[in-house]
Amino acid sequence: MAPERPRPVRRLRWLLPALLALAWLALGAFAGPFAGKLSEVASNDGSAFLPSSAESTEVNELRAAFDDTGAAVAIVVAERAGGLAEDDLAYLQAASGELAALDFNAGPPIPPQPSEDGEAAQLVVLIDAGADEAEAVAEIRSVLAEDRPDGLDVLVTGQAALGADLGEAFAGVDGLLLLVAAAVVAVILVLVYRSPLLPVLVLLSCGFALAAASAAVYALADAGAIDLNGQSQGILFILVFGAATDYALLLVARFREELDAGADRFTGVRRALRGTIEPIAASAGTVVLGVLCLLFSRLESNQGLGPVAAIGIGAAFLAAVTFLPAVLAIFGRAAFWPRRIGTAGPRRSRLWSNVAALVARRPRVVWATTAAALAIAAAFTVQLKADGTAQTEVFLTDVDSVAGQEVLAEHFPGGSGAPAVIIANASALDEVLAAADVDGVAEAAPALDESGRVRTADGLVEIEAVLEDAPDSDAAVATVERLREAVHAVDGADALVGGPTAIQLDTLETSERDRAVIIPIVLAVILLVLMLLLRSIVAPLLLTATVVLSFGATMGVSALVFNHLFGFPGADPTVVLFGFVFLVALGIDYNIFLMTRVREESARLGTKAGTLRGLVATGGVITSAGVVLAATFSALAVLPILFLAQIAFVVAFGVLLDTVIVRSLLVPALTVDIGKAVWRPSRLARVRPPGRE
Repeated sequence: MAPERPRPVRRLRWLLPALLALAWLALGAFAGPFAGKLSEVASNDGSAFLPSSAESTEVNELRAAFDDTGAAVAIVVAERAGGLAEDDLAYLQAASGELAALDFNAGPPIPPQPSEDGEAAQLVVLIDAGADEAEAVAEIRSVLAEDRPDGLDVLVTGQAALGADLGEAFAGVDGLLLLVAAAVVAVILVLVYRSPLLPVLVLLSCGFALAAASAAVYALADAGAIDLNGQSQGILFILVFGAATDYALLLVARFREELDAGADRFTGVRRALRGTIEPIAASAGTVVLGVLCLLFSRLESNQGLGPVAAIGIGAAFLAAVTFLPAVLAIFGRAAFWPRRIGTAGPRRSRLWSNVAALVARRPRVVWATTAAALAIAAAFTVQLKADGTAQTEVFLTDVDSVAGQEVLAEHFPGGSGAPAVIIANASALDEVLAAADVDGVAEAAPALDESGRVRTADGLVEIEAVLEDAPDSDAAVATVERLREAVHAVDGADALVGGPTAIQLDTLETSERDRAVIIPIVLAVILLVLMLLLRSIVAPLLLTATVVLSFGATMGVSALVFNHLFGFPGADPTVVLFGFVFLVALGIDYNIFLMTRVREESARLGTKAGTLRGLVATGGVITSAGVVLAATFSALAVLPILFLAQIAFVVAFGVLLDTVIVRSLLVPALTVDIGKAVWRPSRLARVRPPGRE
């Protein structure tokens, strides 16, 4: 009999877990509030996301010489069917006077201007660059709500109002989104563990990870080191909850295996951590490297998401391998109460045993059938309308700024209040004005100073081209393309075209460039990580190919759902890029979880038996992890933003497809069919375990 461990030594075994748990409690208390402060350092101004080389960015910089106020435009539009009455115009004139007295004005409002049909009028308010646009728009709407004539519809639109409504839509990021994500994870964990305590421990791990990540992101964004917007903030919250829960599921499953095998709590935690640290670290590293590839983007919003998401994954990893093992060691078998752990010996899942038996009987039929089904689904990718949407179409709920833009477009030239801006050499003014007369431009005229003369600065002149169509419409974007082509051709003018529509055009073109550059980089990075992890070439190529096929199938199904079920107007090009980065990086995670266990078992049992054993051992936990991640990403749909709803569906469906089909059937069947050659050129491809293949 082994000598009993001295009591002081036994007590020391509690010291490290207790210290780790206390350290995380202290960190959580300090960093927790930063999750609610991220909105303070987030910006949703689209022009700030463009690279300095974009033509619209250059125009914004040159405009500072003409107007250093940087005023934002809010447009008040009033409409009455059958025509405006005298009382309506008097109301607008009085409202103009009240608005002029507010502190945010960059100048006096432009007086009400009736439309040609007499059914509408517009009033332009200039908001100072130093003012809070959302608060200014709220004040404008409050003033307009007073003494409004019955039957008169009054709405506030323009770029300032659109930005304010977008900010309002993102207001639920640090409230509703967190609540829904936490509730979803809690429900799934209770169903998986059937224990009241273990889900609390896992949620604490998620919460501490989010607190640490939020504090780091806040500090960097506040210092101007990274760009943060509402989309990045929402994705950060979801990634942390999803990743931290996935890592916890893998660790807890291995811990339970060790307890079932008779280990005590401390030995069980040590063995579980030793057995899972490699796949968890590889998983986290793969996602971190994958999202950091967004740094190659030319859109600053994408560049900002890369480090934000990487910080979130890093925090989830640290919490999963430090705090969670500590509390598992402290609570031991009690964490699984009321289930009794360690009394019935190792468990074997009947479901996953049946799946493994199917793969073993007909591996070639299984992988050929699943691959064909995925390829058919991928063929529908051509139906995905990923060439961008109008800014007014990004909202999934009715907002005043969108309704106002529709009214404005009905009664005035669609580009009223948001003209295209041309900056050119003053000596070529007449030639540029003549060239600007292209289809889709209602009127082009030079900007005038207070005395009515053409305003020039540093030898340059500013021209405003009012578009016939709404500034965020596809037709307006096409008009700006024609306008650029025409004015660029004027010799000696050095003309540049900017403005809201040009910003949208430059964003679309930059997004398409990013997609072509970043996707190959992500594939190369992930392939390299897999080669280092599995010490093989064949298996990484195989896994990467299956995940790419899964991504293609996901986008094909998404195209059908977006077009025919949800009736979405289209998709931003970044939906494809973000979908690829997250699905490939996260999808490869589950193959990492599976194949590291398969490699471990194959070293003892041979490739076929090891694959089947690994499938049975990891089937339940990986599927649970996939369900958790899919559910947490689905929570993004609670924010009424088209882009987030589409990302929510793409990632949720793609993760489920990957866990249920690719990882459960396609990858194991291919591995069994190929045999030990899948490990080439590693030693495992040449060694034959005793009595095995």
